[in-house]
Amino acid sequence: MDLKSLIRDIPDFPKPGILFRDITTLLRDRQGLRYTIDFFTQKCIEANLEVDYVVGMESRGFIFGTPLAYKLDVGFIPVRKKGKLPAAVHSIEYQLEYGTDCLEVHQDALTPGSRVLIVDDLIATGGTASATAKLVQQIGCELTGFGFIIELRDLQGRKHLPDVPIISLIEY
Repeated sequence: MDLKSLIRDIPDFPKPGILFRDITTLLRDRQGLRYTIDFFTQKCIEANLEVDYVVGMESRGFIFGTPLAYKLDVGFIPVRKKGKLPAAVHSIEYQLEYGTDCLEVHQDALTPGSRVLIVDDLIATGGTASATAKLVQQIGCELTGFGFIIELRDLQGRKHLPDVPIISLIEY
């Protein structure tokens, strides 16, 4: 299946000069969504990833991470923006192009030694994925890989990530 044909390009969003890759058109296509999750699962199995948890970043990482965790028969852990989780959290601040941001995970969500696959819809510069990796590694988890639906190769996000398998289904 040609997944690129199910992704809409929106020029000049969220600001002039940016070409936004909109996955909502993929999500609404039942065959495309099913294929995406099945193909993602297949790629993880082919990469021999040993995983206890899929960690998905807010918010589109939730969309793909949860069904992937289901298919891999493992748990799903949400990583959220600051102040969104109700219990005690581990947190990490990280640099954005203009300023900083913060990600959090519940303190009881992961235990040291857990094997983690980090999932998001897209990797661009790699900042959010890199921060999430640092967060789970600070907890003492083993990072086994990353998974993305879309990779924007020109932005070279991979170079900011640890040396573990990286799965991307579509490259631009």
